[in-house]
Amino acid sequence: MNYVQLEKLGEGTYATVYKGRSRLTNEIVALKDIHLDAEEGTPSTAIREISLMKELRHTNIVRLYDVIHTESKLMLVFEYMEQDLKRYMDMHGTRSALDPVTVRSFMFQLLKGTAFCHENRVLHRDLKPQNLLINKRGELKLADFGLARAFGIPVNTFSNEVVTLWYRAPDVLLGSRTYSTSIDIWSAGCIMAEMISGTPLFRGRDNNDQLNQIIRILGTPDEQTIKRILNDSPEIQNRQLPRMPGVPLQSIFPKVHPLALDLLDKLLKFDPTQRLSADEALRHPYFTTSAAVSQSYEGDYAQDATGGAQYGGTYAPQYAQQAAGAGAAGSAAPK
Repeated sequence: MNYVQLEKLGEGTYATVYKGRSRLTNEIVALKDIHLDAEEGTPSTAIREISLMKELRHTNIVRLYDVIHTESKLMLVFEYMEQDLKRYMDMHGTRSALDPVTVRSFMFQLLKGTAFCHENRVLHRDLKPQNLLINKRGELKLADFGLARAFGIPVNTFSNEVVTLWYRAPDVLLGSRTYSTSIDIWSAGCIMAEMISGTPLFRGRDNNDQLNQIIRILGTPDEQTIKRILNDSPEIQNRQLPRMPGVPLQSIFPKVHPLALDLLDKLLKFDPTQRLSADEALRHPYFTTSAAVSQSYEGDYAQDATGGAQYGGTYAPQYAQQAAGAGAAGSAAPK
């Protein structure tokens, strides 16, 4: 094998990941050793990941370099990324909450990678902080496409056992199997809220509790919304939802810039047809206005944003420029 296996980085359901080094180039890589079952053979999740990753080439998607397949071993060789977003938040955040400049940079990159997937008819289906990897240059990349599916027109019927519970869209929680790109958009909204506050926005214990947590904040959807969801997903059984008025996002995030809250509101719509697409989200004023969002925060967030040295080098300046225009990027660039 052309790679030297170094230390173990982590273990999942169907693979163990190691840090590795190429014997040919000395480049540090990530080696994903797939657990092969003697009878079952190669897991379908691994086959799916290989086929999708080979097709998806984008700055904000982890690069698959090589596939090593023998009778007894299947190993995927990926570009090496220093840490995932969850660990990054714990290490660099204030009580795991990131400063506003970094939130905007990471959201821009997350949506760029997601938009590219969707343009290429791929749903990620498992977006969460642990599946977003960050390198020392502050580049964020989508990883772990084990649950991803290529989707067609009309939308295929999929399993509703997708997306880790806290990032799962309400239509999926209700039992929809005909979802589309909107489930990734919901997950992106959940991730944005978590980067802002340091804790997941909806922390349910099970499917029903998760749905209740969402309704507690968004409020009970009106009859028209329910009818539309039932019409689009006839497999959902109509049931009585708890009656709650909802809580304005501004009261949950009182110190957050109105443009950030407006984007968050448009990503976290109960009705999947009302959520922005990734492309639409990238054109939102939160990214396109030249006003530096970092200067508009108050209290704790202002301290985070102005303590630039603390966050120096934690995000890629080119993304700040793309996300906010040259004026904002100038104030955001690491010192």
